[in-house]
Amino acid sequence: MAADLIMLALEEEVECYRRLSKLAALQHEHVQQRRTEALLEVLEKRQAVLDRIGTLEQGLSGVKKQWKKYVAGLDGLNRSRAEAMLVETRALLEQITMADRNDALVLQQQKLSLGRQIKQAAEARQVNRSYAAAAYGVRTPRMDVAR
Repeated sequence: MAADLIMLALEEEVECYRRLSKLAALQHEHVQQRRTEALLEVLEKRQAVLDRIGTLEQGLSGVKKQWKKYVAGLDGLNRSRAEAMLVETRALLEQITMADRNDALVLQQQKLSLGRQIKQAAEARQVNRSYAAAAYGVRTPRMDVAR
């Protein structure tokens, strides 16, 4: 891959991670507000960006394996740009990963809360049935469905 194409791929990769970071922030908002449909849309967009990053990574994998050799062959300005893009990519990836962990914890808490609410509703129904049976007696069916 020519040096210019590598630099373009690195730039596109950084831009993808920036988009992913913005989508992670939007995802966090939807998780907090319990907007399931909007969250699913954000996740679809994130998957598209991740697919593009995967494609870029395949093309850049050889360069990244020999990163020191690659940047040593660049002039000073391009070397600084390439190093800055790699640093920014790593920082964004760390930020996105941390945000995803936090969202996973929030979703887990929401799931537990919903489970408690379902259990309380089921217990309340049982209490209502027991009360109705005690207050009004057990109703016998008026129709024999066995016939």
